[in-house]
Amino acid sequence: MTRLLVRGGTVVTASGSRRADIAIDGDRIEAIEPDLSGLAGSAEVVDAAGLLVLPGVVDVHTHTRVATDAEPDRFFQDSVAAAFGGTTTFLAFNNPGTGSSPAAERSLLAGLREWRAATERDSAIDYAVSLAISGRMDDPVAELPAMVDAGVSTAKAFMVFDFRLDDVRLFEAMGVLGRRGGMLQVHCEDAILIDAAVAAALHRGNTAARYHAETRPAYAEGVATARAMAFARATGAPVHVVHLSSADALRHVREAKGLGLRVSAETCPHYLALTDERYAAADELEVAKVVISPPLRTAADRDAMWTGLAGGDLDLIATDHVPDRASTDKADALRGVPFDRISNGAPGIETLLAIAYGEGVARGRLTIERLVDVLAATPARRFGLTRKGSIEVGKDADVVLFDPAARRVLRAADLHHTSDYTPYEGLEVDGAVRSVFVRGRVVIRDGAFVGDRGYGRFVEREGAGA
Repeated sequence: MTRLLVRGGTVVTASGSRRADIAIDGDRIEAIEPDLSGLAGSAEVVDAAGLLVLPGVVDVHTHTRVATDAEPDRFFQDSVAAAFGGTTTFLAFNNPGTGSSPAAERSLLAGLREWRAATERDSAIDYAVSLAISGRMDDPVAELPAMVDAGVSTAKAFMVFDFRLDDVRLFEAMGVLGRRGGMLQVHCEDAILIDAAVAAALHRGNTAARYHAETRPAYAEGVATARAMAFARATGAPVHVVHLSSADALRHVREAKGLGLRVSAETCPHYLALTDERYAAADELEVAKVVISPPLRTAADRDAMWTGLAGGDLDLIATDHVPDRASTDKADALRGVPFDRISNGAPGIETLLAIAYGEGVARGRLTIERLVDVLAATPARRFGLTRKGSIEVGKDADVVLFDPAARRVLRAADLHHTSDYTPYEGLEVDGAVRSVFVRGRVVIRDGAFVGDRGYGRFVEREGAGA
């Protein structure tokens, strides 16, 4: 692999920014110095003048779909979309109920084997998996130690939906993972409160898509988050709250951190850029496009998410990318399908950096250093990606050249993901990705994909929760 010299850019880390050159030898960062012009004769020079040089984004929460006979390019194409957005490593879930075999639906380890086989040599960028623990599995808690030994140190449990873990098993899973050096991710919504609200709404004939949000109030998220934090306190295990959306839930995470618990929490771009006003749209399909769990919240909740990120109560931003399609998955709303049976989720794998920078740094809500922390350094550290997340000698040369002076409007027609819409349609944002390097190899050059299918490696992880 050719030695690269990235010259003249502003190198950004979580601790500071400086004008510096970066030498890349093979797949690692070799040197970072104010002037490495002496290496220009022995390296390919990449001009980064006027650009920010950022570590590749690490997206630890996606629901990318694996390839099928009908759609053989689906996983690959979403990895390409991630690269266009400045993401160089992503974690995916093996989604329960989305085409897995009967064996994978009943066993964590069978699901891992199946997912690894389905994604092998299929990604343009590096990737890993967090396994989804289903309450329908035979004995997933017993399989957790072997899962960690297989290089998968995180798993996700749900407190809601019909495949949720009951509290006893969730508590056990948290402790088992913690003792083995892993970390449990928890979807915090209270099933009793939500199931009762959904049943009452349907009984009244309130079936439209907007009732999805009305039946999933912030206090139902808060109650479940408080319970998860209590479990973390009792077990002493590291715990990560996924897609936190409300000030009510954030309060419990803040209190847990104040007690010194090993907890972290993420929010998502849609909670940072959108509000529950979207559920008031007259067009039923437009409402269905933002049927997400938890739902979009109030402007006050949105502001609380930004404050939490800036102050450290929230640790990172992840997409919760679901490549649903308006023409099929969300169109159920136009056919009279009740809100509780409309597919949950929205796409976002390509727009993570765009939203975080445009709505965060450009608006003065985050510093550029804090942006790097919540998009790269902390997710890599917390999820056991030891060679990722920072521009540092010896680390993987995952580098993004970002133009802060650019301005663009987000349009689905310009994106590359396998969904057919974006919830950010028409949103004007500052900044644009120019080039992306994964382990020293250019994947995006001047806004064009120049990578290869299968270049991305599966990352086996040792430990999580640091």
